Amino acid sequence: MTGSAARAATDVDDDASGGEPEVIVEVRGSLGLLTLNRPRALNALTHGMVVMLRAALDEWAARDDVRAVAIVGAGERGLCAGGDIVGLHAEARSGGGAGAAAFWRDEYALNARIARYSKPYVALMDGIVLGGGVGVSAHGSHRIVTERSRVGMPETGIGFVPDVGGSWLLAHAPGELGTHLALTGAMVGAGDAIAVGLADLHVPSTRLPEVVAALEVLDPSEQPAAAVDATLAEYAEPAPAAPLLAERAWIDAAYAGDDVAVMIERMRASGTEAALAAADALAQRSPLALATTLALLRRSARAGSLEAALALEFRAALRALAAPDFAEGVRAQVIDKDRSPRWSPPTLAEVDPAQVEAALAPLTDAERVRFGTSEWEAA
Repeated sequence: MTGSAARAATDVDDDASGGEPEVIVEVRGSLGLLTLNRPRALNALTHGMVVMLRAALDEWAARDDVRAVAIVGAGERGLCAGGDIVGLHAEARSGGGAGAAAFWRDEYALNARIARYSKPYVALMDGIVLGGGVGVSAHGSHRIVTERSRVGMPETGIGFVPDVGGSWLLAHAPGELGTHLALTGAMVGAGDAIAVGLADLHVPSTRLPEVVAALEVLDPSEQPAAAVDATLAEYAEPAPAAPLLAERAWIDAAYAGDDVAVMIERMRASGTEAALAAADALAQRSPLALATTLALLRRSARAGSLEAALALEFRAALRALAAPDFAEGVRAQVIDKDRSPRWSPPTLAEVDPAQVEAALAPLTDAERVRFGTSEWEAA
């Protein structure tokens, strides 16, 4: 990742909530409201936050007075910049992994729970929404973006892969738009987020408090989903332009197939300014993460369900934790902030296809012992 994308995605190492709860859980009239409350860390998710979110959803599913759920982020910068990668980095450096495995197991279960939730789940995707922030929003039934939204999965820039169901979402984007976003880690605005299937509606950021207030007084005579549809329709405005759609021709042509090196060659040969910029971006990413991400996307497209894709992501995440690039990527982007990672291997030509295949293979007995876990299954 480059520039503002790198800073937004990795500026999550500050103390977060000043002693307040990391998630504020409230019932306001007909609405269950979840507020991610680590504004100084751009609401980066900790394991404790994941557990709190799941507990609230489980409780509200059984309450007749809670007709809909909404999730928002505290502060002015965004909903959520992703997971707490500094803590995960410490595990990668220590050679452990049981704590990271437990976090991902619960986080992915939360993502699946959101996707299958029995009540309307409204995500206010204002500002920065990256990585784990996509996981707690883009699987919801009603996904709102604003003129300030910047949505993305920047994981290849830190030697990781799109997870939290991101591989499922991007694999089902039109054409190869999702492949482009997954590999480059680019962030998109409201129009593109809607166009690729990460969001549904555009609402001006100034009207979000009105949206929340309206959801607190849903008409009890209507079915919850219909009531939420009608409420949000009052505030939605036409989506902004989707610049990616104008790039669809070269993106679909360049990203066809299963070889990242060939994709970059096509971009260089096209002479298109945007394609050349994408090639330059890919040249900065972890070669192993790029190859693994592409294989993950192709398999997620055939997986048949979000849960099956999450199971693949769980394997890939654990293997990334054990490989050197994740620790190196976080060091370069977050710890030392020199933005100069030393990838291993350093080039796509040196990536062993067997290592990519192994990243998505079932866990071995030794890995189950190391990570203290079995294969991921939705809970």
